Amino acid sequence: MTQNDDILLRPAMLFAFLKALPLITLAITFLLLAWWLSPYFIVFSLVVCGFAWYRLLYIRSFQYLITHEYILLTQGIFFKRIDQVELFRVKDYIITQSFIMQICKLMVLTLKSTDAENATIRFQGISESNIVETIRTRVLEVRKNNNIYELN
Repeated sequence: MTQNDDILLRPAMLFAFLKALPLITLAITFLLLAWWLSPYFIVFSLVVCGFAWYRLLYIRSFQYLITHEYILLTQGIFFKRIDQVELFRVKDYIITQSFIMQICKLMVLTLKSTDAENATIRFQGISESNIVETIRTRVLEVRKNNNIYELN
């Protein structure tokens, strides 16, 4: 399905773990409460641990496929959602990094497009790279090949 020059991105495992960390902390708190107060808190701990596991798997299920024609966004575990955005619709690129993401060498790339359904496309938790330059060159190439010119 993918060609050699297609780019497949996924959120890093560390990013998914950091997003599930509050739930993991809550599960450990319930385990401590079960140790000190009542063993019934183990049930709450298991439920919260299940939610944390689901959140981790859900974040890791995101896939971003960048080809020379379009961007394919796939997400979901039980119910899949696949969005396709034509590359010539991409207008702006925004990279954001929190302090922890800078330490872990991760970033969030936001693409603004003219597509009505996908006005903003977020690549969350991807590794730091020069992906913006690659997407930019591909966008310009597609616009040139399809004779699409931007009027301001």
